[in-house]
Amino acid sequence: MSEAIRVGQAPQFPLPFSHAIRAGEFVYVSGQVGVDPVTRELVGDSVEAQTEQCIRNIEIILAECGLTFDHVIKTNAFLSNGADLPAYNETYARVVKNPYPARTTVVCGIGTYKIEIDVVAYAPSKRGEA
Repeated sequence: MSEAIRVGQAPQFPLPFSHAIRAGEFVYVSGQVGVDPVTRELVGDSVEAQTEQCIRNIEIILAECGLTFDHVIKTNAFLSNGADLPAYNETYARVVKNPYPARTTVVCGIGTYKIEIDVVAYAPSKRGEA
């Protein structure tokens, strides 16, 4: 059985999706963009600032499920511009702890956002635990 997760502190959009779905021991977090959860305004023009905010928004949702980013086993990132890939990689490596989750990065058109990130978390253990 799965459970829809809605988080009051996470960014709210008038779109048909749940912030996350818990299915057994897995939590699937919907794509998050680099907006402030309160104002819904972009946090900056750089992919670095938007990447950090995406991850903070994901952390807010994971916390509601009793998890942290250390529980994330898979990350999918969608970049608007391939030229931002080096800056995204640098920011991701600085913000996310090693060992890193499995990751896919796709360059595609996502409107005014520079990046959108979704994740899959596994509740029973954190990355790097034996």
